[in-house]
Amino acid sequence: MRESREDVQEIRDRLREFVRRELLGNPNYPLRDDEPLITGGLIDSFALAQVGVFIEQAFGVYLADTDLTAANMDTVERMASCVLSGRR
Repeated sequence: MRESREDVQEIRDRLREFVRRELLGNPNYPLRDDEPLITGGLIDSFALAQVGVFIEQAFGVYLADTDLTAANMDTVERMASCVLSGRR
């Protein structure tokens, strides 16, 4: 299943909104797709469990705990890639 450019952008936008509101507590934070969240100190590794639950509920994609790592989930772009990989 190929995702359109609009679908990919919608995934990024929904992830960004979740991170801003739920993890950063600042819905107006200018979060870029490539901004490091964990390695940049914006969120801690414990927040990855919340990201995993959100992805499962919002996109119907289950991510194993072993996938919820800083290497896989450090940016909105990487999170979106995980969502897209799980849809295939």
